[in-house]
Amino acid sequence: MAGRSSTPVTAEVLDRLSKTIAERRHADPEKSYTARLFQRGMPKIAQKVGEEAVETLIEGIRGKPTRLVSESADLLYHLLVLWEAAGIKPAAVWKELARREQGVAGDDEPQS
Repeated sequence: MAGRSSTPVTAEVLDRLSKTIAERRHADPEKSYTARLFQRGMPKIAQKVGEEAVETLIEGIRGKPTRLVSESADLLYHLLVLWEAAGIKPAAVWKELARREQGVAGDDEPQS
């Protein structure tokens, strides 16, 4: 897109994308993929997050950085849609990450 090339690429893009997702939530599903996801409901949104997570991990295993970047972007987008559907603002997740950052060591690390 012209005009966006000067926009700094930082984590703030997730906050901007989150706002766009919220705006498109009630758009025409015939014209907006985001609105179509919301129309299909939480189960479909969650399914898409799962699909994108699997595709992301596959690309991580394959070791193709360009594909991993693309799939990661898809995963983040769908995760933001899931958060919006659940009424979660990104700031709540950022706050939790910051809290964890303060004590990341040994048992404080997220468990898989």
